[in-house]
Amino acid sequence: MNAIDPPTKAELEATLDWWRLAGVSHDFAEDATDWLGADEVSPSDVQPVERRQVEAEPTETPEPERIDLLGENAPADLDSFHRFWLEAPGLDTIGPRGRVSPRGPANAALMVLVIDPEEGDGDHLLSGPQGNLLERILSAMGLGEDQVYFASALPRPTPMADTAALAAGGMDAVTLRHIDLASPKRVVAFGSNIPPLLGHALTKELSDLREINQTSRSIPLLVSEGLDSMIAMPRLKARFWRRWIEWSAD
Repeated sequence: MNAIDPPTKAELEATLDWWRLAGVSHDFAEDATDWLGADEVSPSDVQPVERRQVEAEPTETPEPERIDLLGENAPADLDSFHRFWLEAPGLDTIGPRGRVSPRGPANAALMVLVIDPEEGDGDHLLSGPQGNLLERILSAMGLGEDQVYFASALPRPTPMADTAALAAGGMDAVTLRHIDLASPKRVVAFGSNIPPLLGHALTKELSDLREINQTSRSIPLLVSEGLDSMIAMPRLKARFWRRWIEWSAD
């Protein structure tokens, strides 16, 4: 039977520090035990032992293969894009069944773009809590639904989507084609991870992203944290509203 090496002084100190930072100082059974009190084991009582450091081999994540998802017969108008969105087999790994269609008029005053539909969306994109919040936001902006085009960058709910990898695989071209065909006056994109799908790099400074570059024109762009994040952290609503006032005044 092999003997188990006792913990070193550094390991014991690190363990005690971890418990302190976690805010746990007692083990509660029938009687409380003060783990970190005066009777705790002193790190100086532990004899150091030789340690071997194991270095992990660095791994590289391969770049996803870029695919022309639009194909040779790319959608030429918004109606054909809607059919493509619901029928094209390569837009996700599941296939066409269960995708959620965009909605709203072409040439809208505003295009609202989210990363993916809400869980439970069927024929109506943003039909849950995020949609309820968005409805109140648009009302405060003085915009009716008939003035807004609602879209998602992915065709179905995709929790924790790796937007950078999806964009590198060709979904950015699909999103930009969608925006071009919808031809809105402005775009508000919700989701801190959405920039790669708009042809931009991920950034902590969302306010630096000001436009979507198209072949014929540039469309003003406002990127914000996701609607789900705003629901969880109400202070983000105030931040978004300040940025909207500044941006819409331009």
